[in-house]
Amino acid sequence: MAHFDKAACFILNPISGICIVSDTKTQARRVFEQNERCPIRNVVAQIGDKWSILILFALVDGPDRFNALKSRIQGISQRMLTQTLRDLERDGYIKRTVYPQVPVKVEYELTELGRGLAKPAWQLVSWADDHFDEINAARTRYDEANKQ
Repeated sequence: MAHFDKAACFILNPISGICIVSDTKTQARRVFEQNERCPIRNVVAQIGDKWSILILFALVDGPDRFNALKSRIQGISQRMLTQTLRDLERDGYIKRTVYPQVPVKVEYELTELGRGLAKPAWQLVSWADDHFDEINAARTRYDEANKQ
């Protein structure tokens, strides 16, 4: 696939799943057919959930164990942490290491792929923090203008 500096994803037909990724500078383009997933949607679907990004950030400083992660990420249930860790491991963002000892010790850490994702994700969080007041003001204006 061509390298895209600034890409946009357009879903032409949600039923067929056709997606076009287009570079605005070079006009390079790739069409994802029915059985392929759009790469942008694929990544956003994983990290855009409620917990994945928090888990990635919790692991930025190094490996951690399940209970330590659970205590650091307020509000996450044991079941949700387990499922999200499995999903992140499946997608290659984290690595799970089991140490053969009694009791069993399990650690989770970011892979290179996960560290690579954490950097732009942190930029998004930083941008959101910088513009939080503007976003809330826009919402308030919209809500006031559209009261029924």
